[in-house]
Amino acid sequence: MPLQNRVTPFSSIEAVACRGLVMGNRGCLHDDKRALRSQGWRTKSWIICRLAWKNSRRRLMTPRSWTELFFLDEAVALAAGHRPCGYCRREAYREFLACWAAGTGWNQTRPPRQPDLDAKLHADRLDPQRRQRHHDALLDGLPDGCFVLLPNDPKPWLVHGAQLLPWSHAGYGRSVRRPAGATVSVITPASTVAALAAGYAPIVHPSSERSGDTGQPSP
Repeated sequence: MPLQNRVTPFSSIEAVACRGLVMGNRGCLHDDKRALRSQGWRTKSWIICRLAWKNSRRRLMTPRSWTELFFLDEAVALAAGHRPCGYCRREAYREFLACWAAGTGWNQTRPPRQPDLDAKLHADRLDPQRRQRHHDALLDGLPDGCFVLLPNDPKPWLVHGAQLLPWSHAGYGRSVRRPAGATVSVITPASTVAALAAGYAPIVHPSSERSGDTGQPSP
């Protein structure tokens, strides 16, 4: 029986056997029997980690420790509201922070720090009812790596060049051409979209390169 530790672009946590390319956490969300007790968080630092780090080994969902969460790839983790870990992914964290500052137009008298990043991401990813916050945008101008919802279609789609790719826990399905002039609901937090537009390139699952074009999306 798989543990409930696989995250969707909608930030929900499900029980799926496959693991994906990256791991992360939001604090301790499970009980002593390794059952998820919360879909929420225990810290505002929602991070994206390596699957392996040096010689470190952990038992998944160790009691009273942080909950290991798994994502198909980094693009999914970013959509769910996470950002690169400043410890095991130091270079990616620094690159993301620099792109985030450039993309959001950070104009303070000092460079942004981790608390600045985490506070803004927390505001971007959740509405006052603690639901995932989405925002509308023209699809033409969105950068690669963000996730969107098309009108009358509940599936999350990855923006990937001139294509859109449908997501699943196992990988991306057959691509469709990115429709011109469409307004979409963007799942990825607004300031993360700004970081992607400023040049941050997330890890994307290899299935994204095997998806054949099937034409225009359909509901």
